[in-house]
Amino acid sequence: MGERIRNERGRPYEGSSRCLLEWGRRGAATAAGRGDVVVIVDTLSFATAVATATHYGAVVYPCTSEHKQALAQQVGAVPSVRRVEVPREGRFSLSPLTFVGVEAGTRVALSSPNGAECCRLARGCPHVVVGCLVNARAVATRVGELVAREGLSATVLACGERWPDAAHGEELRVAVEDYLGAGAIISSLDLDLSPEAHVCRAAFLAVRDRLEGILLESDSGAELRAMGFADDVRHAAQLDLYESIPVLTSEGALAPAPSIT
Repeated sequence: MGERIRNERGRPYEGSSRCLLEWGRRGAATAAGRGDVVVIVDTLSFATAVATATHYGAVVYPCTSEHKQALAQQVGAVPSVRRVEVPREGRFSLSPLTFVGVEAGTRVALSSPNGAECCRLARGCPHVVVGCLVNARAVATRVGELVAREGLSATVLACGERWPDAAHGEELRVAVEDYLGAGAIISSLDLDLSPEAHVCRAAFLAVRDRLEGILLESDSGAELRAMGFADDVRHAAQLDLYESIPVLTSEGALAPAPSIT
């Protein structure tokens, strides 16, 4: 292991790397323990839905399905529904396209087993940002500014998927779409990278001209295509479509980032 040095908050991070790559819920908790700026990457589809929503000025409350109704009532939000329930049961779902044209100021309680849960676990971090392919460059710019201003390190967190039938401790399913979303953000960061972040960046750069095809053929993309939601995958594969930077507020909402002063 490299020499342990401390940022201005007194939290340790490993070696000289100022940008690290982590995976899943454990990675979110690890980043929180270090006090990093953390970027939540859940490309299909939580992060893309949030980036789309905040592009139009909506506010998203990440939550689990068990707590969604209560949270929506508490904060005056519209509860999301499953993709297949739109529009019969409601307007908004994890489908990013349900947020296209949403009215500014709309509040939505959006449930997700991966991105939303990682947001919850990362709440101890000084800054939590949601990023993916569609807002990679804008998020990287924001993260770079925060790292420079506050002397922090950054963790780019690929959320991954969950195996429904895995034994305890084996639930994480590596998701190539999250790896590429993380690599897109890392590729626009001018920071010293950990070895894991270096490889992630290289993977993205090697295939950046084939993102749509790779996402459509990935395990997650194939699942969505089989359900009839190939357009969600195509939407998520568009690099730097938005300038939106969703940040987690003290109230637990993901809202458009204020300007840095």
